[in-house]
Amino acid sequence: MDTAIKKKHPILRYKYYIISGIILIGLFTYSLFSEIGSKKLRIDSTSIQISEVLQDKFLDYLEVEGIAQPRLTVKLNSSENGIVKHIIADEGSMLVQGDTILILDNPQLIRSIQDERDELEKQQITYEEKLIQMKRKSSELKRTALKTVYESDRLSKQYNLDKEEYQIGIKSKAQLEVAADDYSFNQKNASILLEELKHDSLMNILQTDLMKNDLNRENKKFINSKDRLNNLIIKAPVSGQLSYISVIPGEQVLSGNSIGELKVVEDLKISTKISEYYIDRVSVGLPASITYQDKKIPLKITKINPEIKDRQFEVDLIFMEEKPDNIRIGKNYRIQIELGQPEEALVISKGNFYQETGGQWLFKLNKAGDRATKADISLGRQNPLQYEILNGLKAGDKVIITGYDNFSNVQEIILK
Repeated sequence: MDTAIKKKHPILRYKYYIISGIILIGLFTYSLFSEIGSKKLRIDSTSIQISEVLQDKFLDYLEVEGIAQPRLTVKLNSSENGIVKHIIADEGSMLVQGDTILILDNPQLIRSIQDERDELEKQQITYEEKLIQMKRKSSELKRTALKTVYESDRLSKQYNLDKEEYQIGIKSKAQLEVAADDYSFNQKNASILLEELKHDSLMNILQTDLMKNDLNRENKKFINSKDRLNNLIIKAPVSGQLSYISVIPGEQVLSGNSIGELKVVEDLKISTKISEYYIDRVSVGLPASITYQDKKIPLKITKINPEIKDRQFEVDLIFMEEKPDNIRIGKNYRIQIELGQPEEALVISKGNFYQETGGQWLFKLNKAGDRATKADISLGRQNPLQYEILNGLKAGDKVIITGYDNFSNVQEIILK
């Protein structure tokens, strides 16, 4: 006889599935309420940094990296055409003003100077010949005038003697008139010769000056051309370091071409780049400083380039007094640029909380110092060491300023 089989209740048939579903729903509900509720985090107090809010002097300054550079860089140019014959100085070498850097060769210039020297020698010979001719002409004129004056004196004496002889009847009136005519003619001739001699002297002086001017002009022209040979020797215009030479032996160099660069290393400046955020707060004359061997060395901003590149602008600073002993071109220094005078303010030390909270809140400790909860704050100015607190805290409060990368969704911190 067959036995009747009882059917199981549906709940009993699927009881394992139902139990599993209830467990999953429970876990989901717990997880949901855990997220919604207050999340507490226990941490070791030695793993974080705690700062006390202080009423203190706040100095508004910014800290940037600067590099030592020469205040003066001299471009080396050739003032003559030529071919590079010898390079004397090596790149990077220290030069004294007047040291030879390189030598050029210009055969065409040398031939031109030789031609001008030959022309000058011809001019000098011509000048000497004309001087001799003028002196000879003047001497002949002087001799003629001397003879005429002598003859005039003799005829004057003869005329006076003829007058006496005429008066005593020795000579006739006709003879006296002939003597008078000779004397008168000779006097007029002597006067003309003396006048001519005077004009000749003046003409000689004038002509000599003109010839001297011509000769001096040719001589200066030759000297100037000769000095051009010195331009074929490129020398250091100032003392400094030879940065580079852009030519090689055998290369043709044109007048005015740049052939290198010289940096004056005795007078260095510090150049830096500053965020465009400070463009309206940085001005020429602002004080700054670097620290060297625990000593503060003052600087001053002397030049600002207002052009923005990559969200930064360039600034030059110079040393006000001494310079660091180890200063070298290209050496980096940490610079503090003061943006104002120290003022009383509520401040806290800097930490990584700003990156996580945007400076809108942080964790403030209770009086016992064993718990910390969120506190809304408002920040003002900042420098590399401090933030200025405008609202949300008071002097004496203690806050957590580090470790915020581990505080995601944390509402309360318990310190151990």
